[in-house]
Amino acid sequence: MKASAMRLPAPYVLCSILISVGGLLFGLDTGCIGPITTMPTFLDYFGPLSSTTHGILVSSILIPASLTSFFAGNVAEYMGRIITCSAGGLIFSAGTALEAGAQNLAMLFVGRCITGVGEGLFLSTLVVYVCEIALAKQRGVLASVQQLLVTMGIAVGYFICYGTVRSSSSSFSWRFPFALQSFVAFSYAVSAFLFLPESPRWLKSKGRMEASHDAWGKLGIADAGREKNEQEDQTLAVQEPEILALTPIRSRHSVHDAPQISWLAVFAKDTRRRTFLGCFLMGMQQLSGIDGVLYYAPLLFEQAGLSSSTSSFLASGVSALLMFLITIPAFILADKWGRRTSTLVGGILLSTTMFIIGALYASNSVHGTRGAARWIVIVLIYIFALTYCTTWAVGIKIYASEIQPPKTRAPATSLAQSCNWVVNFVVAFTTPVFLQHSSSGIYFMFGAASLLTVVVCAISMPETKGKTLEEIDRAFEQKSNGDDRQGAAESGEIEGGGAQVVEEVAVRKS
Repeated sequence: MKASAMRLPAPYVLCSILISVGGLLFGLDTGCIGPITTMPTFLDYFGPLSSTTHGILVSSILIPASLTSFFAGNVAEYMGRIITCSAGGLIFSAGTALEAGAQNLAMLFVGRCITGVGEGLFLSTLVVYVCEIALAKQRGVLASVQQLLVTMGIAVGYFICYGTVRSSSSSFSWRFPFALQSFVAFSYAVSAFLFLPESPRWLKSKGRMEASHDAWGKLGIADAGREKNEQEDQTLAVQEPEILALTPIRSRHSVHDAPQISWLAVFAKDTRRRTFLGCFLMGMQQLSGIDGVLYYAPLLFEQAGLSSSTSSFLASGVSALLMFLITIPAFILADKWGRRTSTLVGGILLSTTMFIIGALYASNSVHGTRGAARWIVIVLIYIFALTYCTTWAVGIKIYASEIQPPKTRAPATSLAQSCNWVVNFVVAFTTPVFLQHSSSGIYFMFGAASLLTVVVCAISMPETKGKTLEEIDRAFEQKSNGDDRQGAAESGEIEGGGAQVVEEVAVRKS
């Protein structure tokens, strides 16, 4: 009996997994919308889509999600983490239900906008909840469950569409994936509301001490564990900076207070370099073309020569499944490979794959029914997606947060995430438009963006592997002060020697 009990995860682990199902919803939408908008039954029902209309339908979820996520912190601080996630799930469910029952493109568009509002609420809140309920040393792993479920959702979404397009020649083939998302979102919202205790840290911040004590009990964390957890919290930000990248809000600060502390300070003289670097990296992460590949994988595979919907959907599903499988070791090994190294190596590989694909199309070497070039393109798309998952997907978001000074970490990280959403929208909207006008141009653009990122990071991106937040902060401060003393002649110099400065600080500290 004891052995059986020991095998059961702690309640806070189960709660973390349940709340992280929001990531699965995000992945399902990403994996479904591209295949749905290329299904013959969808096009028969709504008529042929122009590239602009196609881009608008796919990307329409992103701007509402971005705007909502910007204010979700204040909503979660006022209403609580669980109610915010549940409300987001219900709104997401309503939006996808509207999509499933769409009678025209306008109805589908409105449904996707509503879905985006819900998505912005729970995606911006669920990791905060996980970080607030988990034991300090397990937060990094538990907070990563969301990203793992995102990749799982993408794979599941592709295969669902593959199944429906093979089994049905009616509108059911594209309505069912939306309806399934609605059901999962509704179940998520109800389950979270009924079974998950509110964050004890949020309850404590509201002065509800007894409710906070009860919540800790429901999470399976005893008094001794709570005291130890609070002690570990005092040093966690120094020992495990990657956790702050998963959520810009420290558990001991209120979500409401964080933006008020230093919104203007993100552009102060001593912080703006790091702010701009974080925003640049998060924006270029999307401009690498990853969401162009994820949203429009069936279209890209059809362009390469997989003419039937079932073949292109299957190829898309296999790529998503491989991405899911490779994400698991990628997260485990993330800290064994430095952020700078993974960004530079990843960027070189990403740009190389895009340039080769672009060159094959530009030279008219890719033919839909013959030749090896089409298979080279398909393999390179796979290599691109897997490279992204093992490099940029893992390290950039962490780096963009951990380089920020404590006083501006929350607003600077939020600003960087907003840049990510906005560029994501631009990529999702313009990809089909570019493909219509040029089969090669968009690949050259994505490749150039990744190469530009490599150049900028080679000059200005100090390594942070194994460094505490204090050491990172001091390194940037010392570099900034050094530039001031050297005068205007060197004021444009970027922190290429940041890694050496960090090492000097570490030696001095020891």
